[in-house]
Amino acid sequence: MQIDIKPERAIELIEKIARFIAERKMAPAAIMAIESLSPLNFIASQLLYFLAPFAEVIFKPKEYEEFAALLEKDEYVKLLIKRIDELDTELHLEERKQKRKLRKRRRNKIKKFMGNLFKR
Repeated sequence: MQIDIKPERAIELIEKIARFIAERKMAPAAIMAIESLSPLNFIASQLLYFLAPFAEVIFKPKEYEEFAALLEKDEYVKLLIKRIDELDTELHLEERKQKRKLRKRRRNKIKKFMGNLFKR
């Protein structure tokens, strides 16, 4: 039994899924997995329908079916990838800047130490 998903609901689900992935810092791995499996989106959605009786024990049945319907359309998959990337950048930008500064300080300390070591 396949359902048709409304665009508003699809965008809502995409936002929820993207936020879940980005908050857990899984964005690069998720984007790579989704991109590499993009030719198989339709097959994946059909597999989700097949596994529905088992998965509905864990997940909400309606959301699970909507997610399976979402995977059928390439435009929604591309939108999901784009939104995951945007949220990852947005949520972790400041943290990445701090880490970049820390790496630069460490690198400068090492250069200074090595410079002093070879001057002797």
